[in-house]
Amino acid sequence: MGEALEPPQDAEAIDRAFGADNRNRLIDAYFAGRGDDPVTPATAWRHVYRLLLWSDPTTGLAHCYESDKSQPGKAWYSRSLAFHDWLCGGLAVEPAGLARDIDWLFVKACSDLAAVMLRREARLTEIAQQQRQSYGGRGFPEPGSDPELAELIRDTLAPYFAEPPPEEVWHVLTQRARQFLAVQNKRKNLVGEGFEDVLAQTVRRACGVPPDQVFTRALLYQIPGFNRAKQGGKENKVDLAIVRPTMRTIVTAKWSVRADREKQFPAEYQEYINAESQNQKFQYVFVTNEFDPARLMRACEVLSGNALMFDHVVHINTDAIRAAYSQDTAGGRRPTSSWSKVVQHIDNGRLISLERWLSGLAGQ
Repeated sequence: MGEALEPPQDAEAIDRAFGADNRNRLIDAYFAGRGDDPVTPATAWRHVYRLLLWSDPTTGLAHCYESDKSQPGKAWYSRSLAFHDWLCGGLAVEPAGLARDIDWLFVKACSDLAAVMLRREARLTEIAQQQRQSYGGRGFPEPGSDPELAELIRDTLAPYFAEPPPEEVWHVLTQRARQFLAVQNKRKNLVGEGFEDVLAQTVRRACGVPPDQVFTRALLYQIPGFNRAKQGGKENKVDLAIVRPTMRTIVTAKWSVRADREKQFPAEYQEYINAESQNQKFQYVFVTNEFDPARLMRACEVLSGNALMFDHVVHINTDAIRAAYSQDTAGGRRPTSSWSKVVQHIDNGRLISLERWLSGLAGQ
């Protein structure tokens, strides 16, 4: 987690700390520092998890399901414990230290954002001092002050202080706490598009696919072999596309699956079919880190006409699913029908791992 990065050459890229330019700069830097752990189909899942997976602050465990349903006493807390334990074994880290070995992309983007904010705050402070001159000596609150938050922290930590910190320290602490909470809201965007970027770079590096054959968030007509939408129709972006001489692959990449997104998959697939211009087969693939058994089951079984819609349903690591689900039987609970079907789909090859999918791509 402590790799040193060269400062970005493009000032605008760093200002967009969570944007595509900076994300890809950071992902490049991550892989450049992994010479001792090259990206292959077999190791790809570790890199994806190190880059994107995070520790749930309310449980302290690696996040594999919705936070409100993973609290102590609920079924997904046991499953989260099992996943956390499995992941520690796979990454060869101690349970208490896992948080420092994952969430790489978010941590680095936050660091970049903090650098930008410090520069901006320095400029704004100078301006604010001029604006406040006529009110000097009257005890006006400092910009960014949060007395309630400071008091909450003070009351909690006061017994441990040899002497109270000065007010300027409280001011800095509350500002940093508020920034931390605010930046957490950016995680959703980073995990969404960041997942697409990480998959694209993983495909290129693990499968030897040239950059000009991998497309992220491209309009459908920009992908070879597909036409524009009909006049007046909406031009949708494709999460990820891989165009090789032997096969075109359209990828829907979703770290987790919302019910409204599930409903869009068949409509999007029909658009791809209608826009296909070469009268040739293309693959439609779903890649996810979803753990909910009902959602995974539906993805594996959704039909288009009388055929399965997705050519492949890919999970970052199907062993992680088995580890989480095994906690149910260990606790004496009977597996649900969707739980059993997901395991069957793994056993019969309908739900495959990222390793297996990348191995197939490398052979095309």
